[in-house]
Amino acid sequence: MDIKQYDFELPEELIAQVPLQDRSSSRLMVCDRSAETIEHYHFSDIERLLKPGDCLVLNDTRVLPARLFGAKEDTGGKVEVLLLHQDTKDEWDVLIKPAKKVKPGTRIVFGDGQLIAECTEMQEHGGRKVRFSYEGIFMEVLESLGEMPLPPYIKEQLSDRERYQTVYAKEEGSAAAPTAGLHFTNELLENLQASGVTIAYLTLHVGLGTFRPVSVDKVEDHDMHAEFYQVSQETADQLNQVKKQGGRIISVGTTSTRTLETIIRDYGTFQEASGWTDIFIYPPQKLKAIDGLITNFHLPKSTLIMLVSAFAGREFVLEAYARAVENKYRFFSFGDAMLIV
Repeated sequence: MDIKQYDFELPEELIAQVPLQDRSSSRLMVCDRSAETIEHYHFSDIERLLKPGDCLVLNDTRVLPARLFGAKEDTGGKVEVLLLHQDTKDEWDVLIKPAKKVKPGTRIVFGDGQLIAECTEMQEHGGRKVRFSYEGIFMEVLESLGEMPLPPYIKEQLSDRERYQTVYAKEEGSAAAPTAGLHFTNELLENLQASGVTIAYLTLHVGLGTFRPVSVDKVEDHDMHAEFYQVSQETADQLNQVKKQGGRIISVGTTSTRTLETIIRDYGTFQEASGWTDIFIYPPQKLKAIDGLITNFHLPKSTLIMLVSAFAGREFVLEAYARAVENKYRFFSFGDAMLIV
């Protein structure tokens, strides 16, 4: 399948640079797959669009302030370090810019020496392994020194880092936010539960590979990145009960969807599990775990628009995206949302 089938024209001014003041005031495009209808709402209207018995599945991962700016101990040269994955307590896989002069033994100092990283191994494409030394608790040091690793298409500074976290973020470990969940407020979630909608939580730590463009001509040749997921027995029981009672499972975001589809692929039913998934979902594959999807508008030629197309059909999704451009919806992480049922 040619990657060009997932391309579309997107005016740069439609890429949202800052979040709206009120999370739930974003616009919501509602797409009905069977009727092939497209309607326009605001996200707060989701209270009347979901039904009693529906179950929202939320990814409770929390984004690390994973971008650090420091200096080489020997020369004072400026270095940017981006945390990718924690190997052991103090050892991390990172990306470094500029990487060329950071070799094993190089030490990088952050703040006033509160944190020091020593390069222990070189990897490809600017990747390095580093060992951190510090006093106290690493996550507290990181909170004081790190910055949010905003996607490359966001050029504005984020004044409040909590706006790149969902209100239910709990499990530290993501390099990026599960952005479909950014539209929910605590009040909105409480109102949904009061109306008979249940909430289930899982964890998938989003990697920076989520922003990686597909660089091959044929979709099937793309090498999908792996991400860590975890589903509790409580959540598995909850989802199986929803299915048994005929309710709809509404996945919030492509990250929740990839997790649920991994579980169903591997076990045939929802059950407690954890591990790494590199599941790559694209047409003509069919999604088996979910009945609805809440998602933001994604990059052209991205694996995310392919996943959405597997759920709703490529032509219908591209038609919805054309309507979004025509109606000046806001795109990407801080943009508007779709509800596909």
